[in-house]
Formats: sequence, structure tokens, C-alpha cells
Amino acid sequence: MPEGHTIHRLAREVADRFAGHPLDVSSPQGKFADGAALLDGAAPSATEAHGKHLFLGFGPVGWVHIHLGLYGTFRFGEGPPPAPVGQVRLRLVTRPGERPAGPLHYADLRGPTRCELLTEPEKQAVGDRLGPDPLRPASDPAAAWARISRSRTTVAALLMDQKIVAGVGNVYRAEVLFRHGIDPYRAGRDLTRTAWEALWDDLVALMTDGVRKNRIDTVRHEHTPEAMGRPPRVDDHGGEVYVYRRAGQPCLVCGGPVATAELAARNLFWCPSCQRR
Repeated sequence: MPEGHTIHRLAREVADRFAGHPLDVSSPQGKFADGAALLDGAAPSATEAHGKHLFLGFGPVGWVHIHLGLYGTFRFGEGPPPAPVGQVRLRLVTRPGERPAGPLHYADLRGPTRCELLTEPEKQAVGDRLGPDPLRPASDPAAAWARISRSRTTVAALLMDQKIVAGVGNVYRAEVLFRHGIDPYRAGRDLTRTAWEALWDDLVALMTDGVRKNRIDTVRHEHTPEAMGRPPRVDDHGGEVYVYRRAGQPCLVCGGPVATAELAARNLFWCPSCQRR
């Protein structure tokens, strides 16, 4: 599932390509046909990301709420769009002559968990259910701390709860806990306020870097392939990481084996030597 940095990057790309330009909006698959008909000819007026939720504003018509889920993709292209391939839930296309400074642009949304047209109050209700997002400047980490500090649930599970912290997924969860030497099974209430604030600040920095690079890199300079003289990581996830998907491999810091286990139906990765209770 895409993590928050991907959704924020998508929001920027939609704005760059389509904002202010009337669009041909369709649903080749048919599942969003009614919503597409209402949006056809409208121009996007705003884009927002909150955690793993993407919102595309079309003025008084409303907001398209998109959640990619496990299998959703949002792909962009230039020039006249080809015939739709696969289950395209939503297609956005700039109209000829409406964007004289450049080529036509199009985007295809496939396989999302959600693609729905919301009113402003309905959009606000979705946001109200989400926790603070490290990539939203107005987010207050104290709101998350208020829940974490009272919880007996593991900090690893709390970080993945979108009602507590929005946008953090399996990769950032594993990596930020390693970077701060925190055992993933520590209860939230056993975390100090200082430790939480350090975690939050690191998530802000790491996820901002992820938006810029369009990949997740979490290793410090001294643990990069160049500094350690090791081969770069080869994985379809990409990016240099400490523990994520490195089960059984030597820890880049202590050399001990990276461990894995299932927690709340997701694979957890950590170094038992570096992340002691």
C-alpha cells in the first residue's frame, strides 16, 4: 500500500498537470460513471492529501476522494490518451486548446479502494477521523501523543493506526523505530514524551525526503553503500533501509540478524540487538 509521501506527491502532480484546466472526465470501467458525468468539463480547483487519502477539489461540484488501498494506481501521461486498458475507474484528460503552453495531459486511476464524490462536509468528516499527518504543516503531534501515552497497545501497532498518525505505513514504521532504538513491542504508554517528539520530527524529515525523491531512504550517511563499501540494496521497494524486508540479513549497525514477525496482520521488521526493551 502506498505510504503518505506517495499520496502527497500525487496531489502535487495532479495540481501541476490539471489545476485550472477544464477536463474531460470519464469512468471507462463504469463504476464512477455518475460522478464522472457531474465532473465532466469542470476544472480542478484544489488538491489535498491527508495520510493515505487523496482529495481532488472541483469547486462547487465537490471533492473526489481517492484511497488507493493495496492495489490502486494513479498513472499520468502526455499526448492524446490511448484506449483505456484494464479497469480504469477514473480518467482525467485536458481538453485541446485549454492548455496552449504544453501538450495534453491525462491520468488513469485503476483499482482503488475508494473513488467517490463528496461534499465539503463529507470530506471534512473523513479528515476528522484521521490522525495528524507528518506532511501537513498544521498537524499537531500532541494529538497523537494524547492517545499514545495512554495506550497499552504496542508502539508499532499505534504508528500504523491511521486514526492516530496518518500516512505512516509499514516501511516508515519499521525504519523510524529502528533509527531511535525503540523496541516495536514497547507499549505506547511506556514511551516518553521526548522520545515521541523525536520520532515525530524524524517522520517529518524522512517523509518530506520521500516526497522529494519519490522513494524511501532511511539510512544515515555512515551506513550508505558508498560509506560501508557494500552493494546497493536490490528490491522492488527501492531505497536504502535498515530493517524493512531485510529479515535474516545482518543489521547495518550491529551485524546481528534482522528479525521479523507478524503484528496486526502486517510483517514487522526490527533488530533485537539495537532495539532492546
